[in-house]
Amino acid sequence: MLVERSFSRLRHAVVVQRAALGVAGFIAAALFASPLRAQGPAQTEPIDRANMDTTCSACSDFYRFANGGWIRRTTIPASYGSFSGFRELADRNQAVLHAILDSSAAAVKARKLTPQSPTWKVGAYYASCMDTAAINAKAAAPVRLDLATVAAIKSRKGLTKALATLERSVGAAPWGDGPTQDSRDAANTIAGLYQGGLTLPNKEYYTRTDSASRAIRDNFVAHMTRMFTLLGDSPAKSAAEAQTVLAFETKLADISKTPVELRDPVANYHRMTVAQADSLTPHISWGSFYATLGAPSVAKIDVGQPEFFKGIDSLLATAPLDDWKTYLRWRVVHATARTLSTPFVKENFAFERMFTGATEMQPRWKRCANETDHQLGELLGQEYVKRTFTPEAKARAVAIVDNLVKALRARIEQLDWMSPATKNEALVKLDAFTRKIGYPDKWRDYSTLTLTSGNYYANQQAATHWALQRDLRKIGKPTDRTEWGMTPPTVNAYENPLLNEIVFPAGILQPPFFDPNADDAVNYGAMGAVIGHEMSHAFDDQGRQYDKAGNLRDWWTAEDARKYNIEANKIVDQFNGYTVLDTATHVNGRLTLGENIGDFGGLTVAYAAMERAIGPGPHPLIDGFTPEQRFFLGWAQVWREVSRPESLRWQVGSNEHSPAIWRVNGPLSNMPEFRAAWGCQPGDPMVRPDSLRPHIW
Repeated sequence: MLVERSFSRLRHAVVVQRAALGVAGFIAAALFASPLRAQGPAQTEPIDRANMDTTCSACSDFYRFANGGWIRRTTIPASYGSFSGFRELADRNQAVLHAILDSSAAAVKARKLTPQSPTWKVGAYYASCMDTAAINAKAAAPVRLDLATVAAIKSRKGLTKALATLERSVGAAPWGDGPTQDSRDAANTIAGLYQGGLTLPNKEYYTRTDSASRAIRDNFVAHMTRMFTLLGDSPAKSAAEAQTVLAFETKLADISKTPVELRDPVANYHRMTVAQADSLTPHISWGSFYATLGAPSVAKIDVGQPEFFKGIDSLLATAPLDDWKTYLRWRVVHATARTLSTPFVKENFAFERMFTGATEMQPRWKRCANETDHQLGELLGQEYVKRTFTPEAKARAVAIVDNLVKALRARIEQLDWMSPATKNEALVKLDAFTRKIGYPDKWRDYSTLTLTSGNYYANQQAATHWALQRDLRKIGKPTDRTEWGMTPPTVNAYENPLLNEIVFPAGILQPPFFDPNADDAVNYGAMGAVIGHEMSHAFDDQGRQYDKAGNLRDWWTAEDARKYNIEANKIVDQFNGYTVLDTATHVNGRLTLGENIGDFGGLTVAYAAMERAIGPGPHPLIDGFTPEQRFFLGWAQVWREVSRPESLRWQVGSNEHSPAIWRVNGPLSNMPEFRAAWGCQPGDPMVRPDSLRPHIW
């Protein structure tokens, strides 16, 4: 995956879909994937020399060489934690959605649309989100029923029942749940349970003792204090409640796995019967829990982290009821704050800015456009596709994907370190790729979703519950391999090992990634490497453990796996050595391994595909650069980014993607092709010694 990990509707759950972008600032901008490209965007040259800093040698720091001019003149907008080529594209694209949504909302207001028709639903949802007067008039009233559910808890049995009720209403249970594809039987969908319940990004934010982590915890407590006060509690009571929640979540952190530990698909898969799951948690009946959610009869459950659920059961038996009730009140208000009145929305932004450094909220229309895309993405996406993604553009994108697959096949066939047995399995998996490009072949049917005019909270709840019930109905049924995990306007791409698929929404198939006016070298360096990145995910340290059908099955010989791990560990060590902000803030090479392999493999395969596309030389220079040089400039200029310190600290502490500078300099310094293109010599910073350079694809 390009930006952040996301997947289906396992609510606040561990996931396996991988996306390639990894732009850290996107987390806080809206907490949903942002769309892209406006009609008739301002076009620039595919390689803009004004973006470069040619006073820096390409062989010393290629990221600065390619992007230094842009970095010098770029100021991060107040509402963003970072600004990048991705964000430029997202902002242009969001103008398209703005036009669609404004016209739809106006048509609803003028009563020109049939109520509950697709366009009416899009317009009514967006208009209700924009109606701040109506939202502010309700204040915290929309969540009073959920808060009353918490207040009514009088016993341990009542607590367990309330957890299911609140999970169905606002997703307040301290775990992830929902349908999930069975990793050992990918043709079928079962129920899933995964660790969760933390407000801060992961367990390490609760356990680290450095000053930055302590400051975040202090600010978190202050934020919760203000939120409880908005609910009507006295300042003194609110402060005490905030400390209670921090202590409770610290107990949850103690029983949670780290982000690195969650990357092991085998260690995080435990298929059980309902009776076996119940034996882990004597205080919870999972059949009853799923029935309360509205799921059909559940036969099998993947309990990703059994020790976590044993710990939850212990807390159900021993933690004071009042502590549980305080924690659940927090879960309710935190889950719903962005949909409530302005004071709650502003305080929710105060929490987000801890991880971004942004000083202003995005305009209301941008937040409502993001939310409409999140909830009604395949309705909104249909109009988006009509305006921005032509059949000709799709055909060219399909051709590039096909060429990348051929290039990867050729690379695998020529590997000298992989045995014939493993090589054959790898080629079978490659040939079985499902390729989804642009938008779904069959659009999602929203006909059973009923919305209202003028009630945002009701619409948000209706859309969320509709999606939940739609997903819960998948449990116990064959896996639907046609569904998309992203909406068409999304600036992202992903690989899903359980479906053995690579997916490229129309949103990313636009300049600067995919430019019909650009030469092949630039397109292969930008979009081609993104496509190669997603393909490489199928063979990264996680993806390689899944077979052609998406089953978690070891198809490698022991010797080949040993060789692979030796090379992968070189990448771990390489990225562990990289820092941001200061000499102490290191990239986590183990956490980012899959994405770093994706970048290295993607660039290697895309370069081979570029050579195939342009044919043998000599080739003319364009703007003074060879095709080989333009390939690498295409990749580097896509990754131009300026970030606030808070955003970078969040990224290296929580995100499986490396900071932008290292997504350029890291993989390129491992490539002989880069060295040859720019005439670099041994000892140059952009040339890693052969003994340290990984050899995978």
